[in-house]
Amino acid sequence: MLTGSAVQTDYGPVQVRITVSGGKITQAEALQQPSGGRSTQISGTAIPQLNQNAVAAGSADIDAVSGATYTSGGYKESLQSALDQAGG
Repeated sequence: MLTGSAVQTDYGPVQVRITVSGGKITQAEALQQPSGGRSTQISGTAIPQLNQNAVAAGSADIDAVSGATYTSGGYKESLQSALDQAGG
């Protein structure tokens, strides 16, 4: 498992942990995500989509989730830092 850096967004930190097997992302999860008020609802919808996108893409080159621009940006940045540790 590789843990990306915590990225501070306007709505709170985002931190991603990935599992890499055979050079591919097999699992992605957010350890930290924006919460409180509307952020909890947005993260609850966006994070599962971002996790799926990361596994499907196998890279940090994933689309932002509509309505969750800051969360998506933080997710991608943290994901890239985790991938950097894997040498990818």
